[in-house]
This record gives sequence, C-alpha cells and structure tokens, in this order.
Amino acid sequence: MFAVGLTGGIGSGKSTVADGFAARGVTIVDTDLIAHRITAPHGVAMAQIAAEFGPEFVAPDGSMDRARMRTLVFGDESARKRLEAITHPLIRSETERETREASGPYVIVVVPLLVESGTWKTRVDRVLTVDCSVETQIERVMRRNGFTREQVLAIIARQATREARLAAADNVVVNDNGATLESLDHDVDALHQTYLGLAAAKASQA
Repeated sequence: MFAVGLTGGIGSGKSTVADGFAARGVTIVDTDLIAHRITAPHGVAMAQIAAEFGPEFVAPDGSMDRARMRTLVFGDESARKRLEAITHPLIRSETERETREASGPYVIVVVPLLVESGTWKTRVDRVLTVDCSVETQIERVMRRNGFTREQVLAIIARQATREARLAAADNVVVNDNGATLESLDHDVDALHQTYLGLAAAKASQA
C-alpha cells in the first residue's frame, strides 16, 4: 500500500488537510487518535502505565490522567522516555495494522512527530509537511486550546523546527494566515492526483 506520512507542527492544520484527503476516499491513519485510544478507559496501555507511574496517573474512568501526565513529562525527560517506551510500540503496531487494513487507493498516516521519531521517513513512500509560521501556530493554539503563549512556545520547543520539517518533506502544503479552505482544497486535490499516480505505479511493480 502506498503510504504518505503527513506531519506538521502543533496548530499547522494537519487535521484540516487530512480531512481533505479523507473526503476523496483516502484512508487516514491518525497516530494521535491511536495514542488516545490506547490510553482511554481500559485501553491496552493502561495496565502498563498504572504499573510504571502509579494509580494517581489513572483517572476515575480508567483512562490516563492526561493533565497530570503532561505536567510530569514536560518537566522530567526520563518520565517522558518511560511513557514513550510503553506507548510507542503499541502505537506502531496499531498503525501498521490499520495501514494493512486500509481500503482506499492509498493511505495517509498522520504523524505529528514524524521528523522527531527518526524512523518514519523509512516507513512511508512520501512525506507531506503542512507548514505555517511559528507566530501563526501560537495564535491558533492559544485560540483553540486556551493555552498561554508561554505554554505554546514550550510545546513548539519540544518539536522539530520548521526548517527540519521542511527539509524532510517531499511535498509541502502552506497553511499560513493567507490560506483559505478553498486554496487548501485545491492543494490537496493536486497532491491527491499525484499520489494516485504514484500508488498505481507502486501497485504495478508489486
């Protein structure tokens, strides 16, 4: 199956672009949604998380206490690595399963930390980066999530730089303040035609 890794910084508009491909019948595998699913009530990661971090990191409904965990891993690098050691293998196996079961002409795998992971570049056929300025990211996330400017900057500081994401990209969709839903849809449609051709070529060589 021809696979495109879709990435971008927080607030760049990855979900909007992914929705555009989904509207054209493309299978979307979203690693963020998988991460939420495995840490939801009775999710497959929860027993390990409770054992590793303690019951105080489990909410009353059986899900991971995201606010408490976010506070911990932002200030403790070793805790972040311990959490990732639990979640990343599970996310990877679920991503591979969903990709195998994809029914569309090709699959878009949404990976916010694609560049940071170091391995995703070898697991997809193309990398598509959704790009915008850092200031646009800050404005969008403050408006959407109610975070302070300092909180957004702290998140951005933990992600790959804009330059690194652009360097990793085979294709780029610009979603800065001047972009409209119509212009984004036009960009998605053009890329969709390109990916259909590449997917067909890969299938013929199989």
